[in-house]
Amino acid sequence: MPIVNRVSAFADDIAAWRHDFHENPEILYEVHRTAAIVADKLKAFGVDEVVTGIGKTGVVGVIKGRQSGSGKVIGLRADMDALPIQEIVERPYKSKTPGKMHACGHDGHTAMLLGAARYLSETRNFDGTAIVIFQPAEEGGGGGKAMIEDGLMTRWKIDEVYGMHNMPGVPVGTFAMRTGPTMAAADRFVIDIEGRGGHAAMPNQTIDTIIVAMTIGQALQSIVARNVDPVESAVLSITTFHAGDAFNVIPQTARITGTVRTFKKDVQDLVEKRMGEIITGIASSMGATASLDYERGYPPTVNHADQTTFAAKVAMDVVGADKVTTDHPPLMGAEDFSYMLEERPGAYIFVGNGDTPVCHHPAYDFDDNAALYGASFWARLVEMALPAR
Repeated sequence: MPIVNRVSAFADDIAAWRHDFHENPEILYEVHRTAAIVADKLKAFGVDEVVTGIGKTGVVGVIKGRQSGSGKVIGLRADMDALPIQEIVERPYKSKTPGKMHACGHDGHTAMLLGAARYLSETRNFDGTAIVIFQPAEEGGGGGKAMIEDGLMTRWKIDEVYGMHNMPGVPVGTFAMRTGPTMAAADRFVIDIEGRGGHAAMPNQTIDTIIVAMTIGQALQSIVARNVDPVESAVLSITTFHAGDAFNVIPQTARITGTVRTFKKDVQDLVEKRMGEIITGIASSMGATASLDYERGYPPTVNHADQTTFAAKVAMDVVGADKVTTDHPPLMGAEDFSYMLEERPGAYIFVGNGDTPVCHHPAYDFDDNAALYGASFWARLVEMALPAR
């Protein structure tokens, strides 16, 4: 069966929850309204334990099976936060908050995990414990790490943890995943350059920071092309360049910022090392000084083999083997579920969102039909991982 029957029975409720979250987006850790609604609904469903304030504004629900002391503890995670983006499409449930919208589908992720929690609380057709995790601040705030630091894994003795994200361009009613590196580490850098400013008509009396910065920017692109092993993956992108504010002045300083994406720590280390060497060397050779502030962000999201294989079996149970891809290409985007996978074995799965704009686009929307597949996947994952006796 493609969708668990009981989940299908409250499809309208799941859609209504999703639309409400979409109308009222909240960003980073400021998900107070969303978290309160999630907590209230979990209590109404009869979830055994509901705890708020984990990782500042995260919510955790504990659902015990028929023999809760005899099985494993499985964590299921959804993110709740929106993005600082202005929605550009008119919808009945369009964002009511200017400059904020659910442009990545976290409204759908939250709604479908609520649907699974309702089903699991009603049926209890498993032996063990399901932990439903509603996380704040995925979009750059490290909410997953904050929840871990608040004792998420140890307090509830989680054995395995799973996350799910919608995927535009992948048909609704299908799933995609891969073993190993699935999403990249996301690092940021700031390069500050100081030369000697002066009159643009007398460049010989200056040390031109714009020329230095342009030379550094070009040279940095050689790192991926000539230093990183060709069979590995890395991206180094310069995204801002700031220098000067007058047409007749060579500026004293310049600043370059950007991002580095990698899948492996040794590649990450290599890129950072070479950046420092290139920046310092070029600046010195041109009579300027330069510094690199390199900040490591989310680590790579790396799926564990056994749990990914199991997740694929669950997906096949829900939609059939022909609608499950197990070798989905890795993505250079980042995801803070990576912190949870560093703590416990698990997997990060993609559920198809159909032919929609990409995530983070101002016209994006989550497909309500995808939530039924996602909720069914969560339900069957618990039942298959913790089979009732």
